[in-house]
Amino acid sequence: MNLKVGLWQQQTLRLAMTQELTQAIALLQYSAQELTAFLENKALENPLLIIKSRSNRTHRNVKSDQTNWIEQIADKSFSLEELLLSQINFKKYSLTQLTIIKEIIRNLDESGYFREDIQGIAEKCNVPFELVQEGLSIIQTLEPAGIGARSLQECLHLQLQWQDPKNELAQTIISKFFTPFAERKWKIISKELQVSMKEIQEVFDRVKLLNPKPCAEYSIVSTSYIIPDAIIEATSEGLQVRLCDDLIPRIGLNEKYYKKFGASNDKQVNQFLNEKYQDFQWIMKSIEQRKDTLAKVISEIIKKQPEFFHKGPKFLRPLTMKEISQELEVHESTISRAVREKFVQTPHGVFSLKSFFSSMIQTVSEESTSSSQVKTAILALLKKEDKLNPYSDQELVVRLKNDDGIVVSRRTIAKYRDQLGIPSSSKRRRFE
Repeated sequence: MNLKVGLWQQQTLRLAMTQELTQAIALLQYSAQELTAFLENKALENPLLIIKSRSNRTHRNVKSDQTNWIEQIADKSFSLEELLLSQINFKKYSLTQLTIIKEIIRNLDESGYFREDIQGIAEKCNVPFELVQEGLSIIQTLEPAGIGARSLQECLHLQLQWQDPKNELAQTIISKFFTPFAERKWKIISKELQVSMKEIQEVFDRVKLLNPKPCAEYSIVSTSYIIPDAIIEATSEGLQVRLCDDLIPRIGLNEKYYKKFGASNDKQVNQFLNEKYQDFQWIMKSIEQRKDTLAKVISEIIKKQPEFFHKGPKFLRPLTMKEISQELEVHESTISRAVREKFVQTPHGVFSLKSFFSSMIQTVSEESTSSSQVKTAILALLKKEDKLNPYSDQELVVRLKNDDGIVVSRRTIAKYRDQLGIPSSSKRRRFE
């Protein structure tokens, strides 16, 4: 072994993460909304970069708003506070009581629950505890049923009192056996109340019709729309990809600014102008590179998943990002960034690009299947199961192997079932 001390020269290759490369990677993984925000910020800090297409969009939106202003009047909905106060007979209560009622209403959360402390309201309004309690009771008699509840249990109980007052069994179960009822430990309830499992099942079916968030519809939530980054269309020539470039604002060079200061003899001005021009050129190049990479990835997905696009989601085959990266001769992380937060419109609906990648599941034949297909098969089996004697996870393992030739473990079944939001067999069982 040579342990001599000395100096040697060695030539190695390694990738240096420059600022430009870091930003190029960021642009690739940006969604259309994130890229738009990035470009708008860049336009503020780089005087050479201008947004070309914003004015037309703004004008079109303003025109649309002016045309539909009459219809928009009808769209204005009442707030929760207005709805509740409209049900109060102001002549019936004193000024102090009305002040307390309004304070309680202001402390309801977006679902209609009263999460504050009664004593705290009493101290704030400088009134006795009993008056606040009385005010809360008044609110709990208003619509929607369940308003002013302090817990889910109280919310459901209030709704039963309002909507189904003669159902004493349901009210008793909710008020005294709420936890075992929710956990489906119904044998305890059956023994204590001397009722059949079928009767408890009927209560369960009734409670499922109640609303755990009685005021959710009155909360102001902006509707979220998924706008696809690309459209995949079936034509006579086959499947065609069309990128939705309208989502991203067009940028251009501010030539007047560039010419005006480009003739300057000031070194600092020239240096600043050169840096901003290079920044503009890099952004233009990165956007085109992002567009090219996205188009290539989508085209490769189409090649790998032809049955999906022709026949539907049921025919989604196993696919990994590594397969796509090898075909395009890029790193796997590039594919991961390219598909992040991107959506495509297909003949079968809008899907995230990530949804086309699924793990491989073994089958009894030489072919393989995807995790998505396994979930579809599980749903099909559960749809046909006997609700009085539902399949256990182990029974699903056996049936998937015998009926569909799919080999999975009981743990995998449990994982997929949880992902699909399907309860265990004991909680799916009905008593009829």
